[in-house]
Amino acid sequence: MKQIIIAVVLLCTVSMTAQKKSDLLTHYEAYYKQMKAQGDTQGIINAITHLNVLAPSESRKDTLAFMYANSNQNMQALRVIGVETKDSDSNLAVQVRALALKALGDVKRAIAQFEILNKRTPNAFLAYELADLKIQTGDKAGAITNIEYGLANAKDGMKYAFYERQQPYEVPLKAAFLHLKALIEFNNNQTNPEAALALINEALAIAPNFNLAGLSKQAIEARKAEETAPKK
Repeated sequence: MKQIIIAVVLLCTVSMTAQKKSDLLTHYEAYYKQMKAQGDTQGIINAITHLNVLAPSESRKDTLAFMYANSNQNMQALRVIGVETKDSDSNLAVQVRALALKALGDVKRAIAQFEILNKRTPNAFLAYELADLKIQTGDKAGAITNIEYGLANAKDGMKYAFYERQQPYEVPLKAAFLHLKALIEFNNNQTNPEAALALINEALAIAPNFNLAGLSKQAIEARKAEETAPKK
């Protein structure tokens, strides 16, 4: 008799726990929808965190990491999905990891993540990210390979955003690739910058608002004037 009572109590406890968990899931799913409707990023993060604790899933984890990275909480994003890649990782997880590592200045590991994405779904935007990062590490040959791919595959309407000014702006992706190519050309031959300037002028012809290219042009022209000035 005692055993029967214990079994009934345990059954009731399990049932109540399951009911409570179900109620919590319903609550946080409703809370998540409400936070999305209000555009409350931190509320969305809180909701997904609770949902992932109650019913863990890779998709929820990836979404949580994305929300962290999208709100510039890159370290938190990496703590959610980890730094090491698994073959089973979704494209979203790899993308978040790549962007978070790039934002944190971990260039070499960011390149590794972008390379994984580029093998899965090669495109001109990934080629630009890789070229830009490879220039920073001194891998000019690798950068040129990505630039040539990008120039061949950048379509009209593809834009890339820049943030070096207080007001962000966009330029055609082809212009962005021409600017990177100019930087490599100048680095290879600083005593004769005409080829680099020609590429920058081509980029500016496509995108007159390309502030970063304009700054590069000024710097190269200043260096050219310095080199050709009469020695005192």
